[in-house]
Amino acid sequence: MNPYTGKKIFVQIASFRDSQLLPTLNDLFDKADEPDNLRVCICWQHSEDDEWDNLDKYLDDKRVKIIDVKAEESKGVCWARNLIQQEYLFEDFTLQLDSHHRFVEGWDTELKNEILQLQLQGYKKPLLTGYITSFHPSLPKDEWADEPWWMTFDRFTPDGVIFFTPSTIPDWQTRRSPVPSRFYSAHFCFTLGSFCEEVQHDPRYYFHGEEIAIAVRAYTHGYDLFHPHKIVAYHEFSRDYRPDKHWDTYNKWGEHNEQTFTLMRNLLGIDGYTCTEKEKFGEYGLGKERTIADWEAYAGIRFADRYVQQDTINNKLPPNDPESRWCNRYKHCIDLGLDSIDKGNYDFWVIALHDKDGKTVYRQDADEAKIHELMNDPDGYIKLWVEAEVTGVPYEYVVWPHCKDAGWLSRITGLI
Repeated sequence: MNPYTGKKIFVQIASFRDSQLLPTLNDLFDKADEPDNLRVCICWQHSEDDEWDNLDKYLDDKRVKIIDVKAEESKGVCWARNLIQQEYLFEDFTLQLDSHHRFVEGWDTELKNEILQLQLQGYKKPLLTGYITSFHPSLPKDEWADEPWWMTFDRFTPDGVIFFTPSTIPDWQTRRSPVPSRFYSAHFCFTLGSFCEEVQHDPRYYFHGEEIAIAVRAYTHGYDLFHPHKIVAYHEFSRDYRPDKHWDTYNKWGEHNEQTFTLMRNLLGIDGYTCTEKEKFGEYGLGKERTIADWEAYAGIRFADRYVQQDTINNKLPPNDPESRWCNRYKHCIDLGLDSIDKGNYDFWVIALHDKDGKTVYRQDADEAKIHELMNDPDGYIKLWVEAEVTGVPYEYVVWPHCKDAGWLSRITGLI
């Protein structure tokens, strides 16, 4: 028998005007082997306009704690997650979720088994996380994705945030233990309950940037990150059924987002930013069991200059080979309206990136076939994806169309 049988799980759910909250709660309890050993705390950010957003079923349920917040008073998901973590009562484990999930039978037993397996392998503080397999509430279960997913490196954004991509674990059918991970997902995290005190969400963050910050903070606090090698739950990614996302009605989201990026760059030293850890971050700072440099070596990602090792780009499992080649891999989409380009019979477009000194760090010309594809995008605007190694830090883009008869047309520029 697993010695963790009977141990309690503190389940954290931040919900914002989500019609899937109630089905998520129902499925969470219904599919658990030990539903009475769950203690669920919900930050319920709701509107009186949403008659369907009703938790009457759980108002008197002693297993459920509801933090009641009017939607218009919400300060974002990280703020909500932090409120929930203040309700931690020393449960043995914690599971952090969104409010739009489904679960497999016995999900709680499976997660405890995986934690025990990792501890027996010598990992003192294992953490299971990931962009887990997708579902959609409008589809029957046999049309949901049916393979376990992991998180792979996609790109640094211009603001310094690392974006991740979910994809199928390559060897999931033969794998017998969880998959080492570089990254952390806020919509699915199962680990020791002490995580609620050691690595709390910084309430000053808004949205993008929280996951890479917590990945590094968790690692420096001694947590080892893994992806479950089996499907234990599903997540709804599209948001297409919800009336509003928080940023649709929050008039300070732009300012709040910029604050998040500044905090993240200072914490992680992105682009050479420095900070005094004690003064700026306190309880929301790094741990002392490992350093940022330790995480960078493990993950193959360097914050100061945004370099990434080839092993990371190739989705090889961490820890990385120290001899793997470092490269300045850049990926970014330049969005342009169709009316921003002078009309003409084009033969090529110059697409270039310049650094702050005006030096060209990337150039790739689009030919006639590519231009035709760009001008006829089904979304109704031009999407210029740049994905390449660059020789510096891009600061400005240049798109310069050339015509067969009229020569050079107007030069289009913009800051990245």
